[in-house]
Amino acid sequence: MNTFTASTTGTRDDSAAAPSRAARIAGLIVSGLVVLFLLWDSIIHIANVSQVQEAMADLGFDPSLNRVFGVVLLICLIAYVLPPTAILGAVLLTGYLGGAVATNLLTEQPIVSTTLFPIYTGILVWGGLWLRDIGVRRIMPVRPSR
Repeated sequence: MNTFTASTTGTRDDSAAAPSRAARIAGLIVSGLVVLFLLWDSIIHIANVSQVQEAMADLGFDPSLNRVFGVVLLICLIAYVLPPTAILGAVLLTGYLGGAVATNLLTEQPIVSTTLFPIYTGILVWGGLWLRDIGVRRIMPVRPSR
């Protein structure tokens, strides 16, 4: 049970279990795969390759914004990779990915394969962090059913 106990001393009852070695390794692998994918996406946006130009134009974006998208994603990714700012990075990535979902909904992309793909990515962002970070386990505990 993970609860906050407000007492006169202001102490916390943090009984979230620290991640096991196996969970930390799994979290690093999941996070690493997400980072590699998003880093690649950032790089091709910054490089403004022709496929990205065409895809962004099809979605209604001015191709001159491609580098902006790439830099914003890269900044979010750097925050996610650095342990002191990993939770902030995950929040920022969640916002970035939410914009992708909204864009896909507005342009009536296929639901399961395209529109929900950023949600799948976001689940991996948070899942990898949850597996390896006790702080995330404290703010998002998995509670047994009653």
